[in-house]
Amino acid sequence: MKTKPKLGAICQKQFVVERSHAIDFADDKMPAVLCTPWLIWFLEHTAREAVLPWLENGESTVGIEIEISHLAPTPVGQTVTCLARVVHADGARVSFQLEARDQHELIARGSHKLQIIRVDRFASRVHRKRGPLDSG
Repeated sequence: MKTKPKLGAICQKQFVVERSHAIDFADDKMPAVLCTPWLIWFLEHTAREAVLPWLENGESTVGIEIEISHLAPTPVGQTVTCLARVVHADGARVSFQLEARDQHELIARGSHKLQIIRVDRFASRVHRKRGPLDSG
């Protein structure tokens, strides 16, 4: 890492909820709304983007902890804005406050931690776990 990410640094990303982001049990009575796993995916990627300017060549991030309250439904077709704010940086760990809003209200809030990793070391560790059975 070049330097520690600045406390208070913010990244914001928007996406439109597509049918592929919706719950898989929607039917004629249950409306198609954004599912929590996709919401988490977008929030985590927003946090990752917030630290990219501080990474050196050969570094990346992995999520190590997330706590999200999904507070309100968002129908397919609506725009969601995700926000990640750096609240703590300790060595290679960066903590975030997360929020998501649709066009009407706050739909989620929580926290997230990313670990900054060396890609070569991480890939080596994964390769060792594969072992001889997974090599083909």
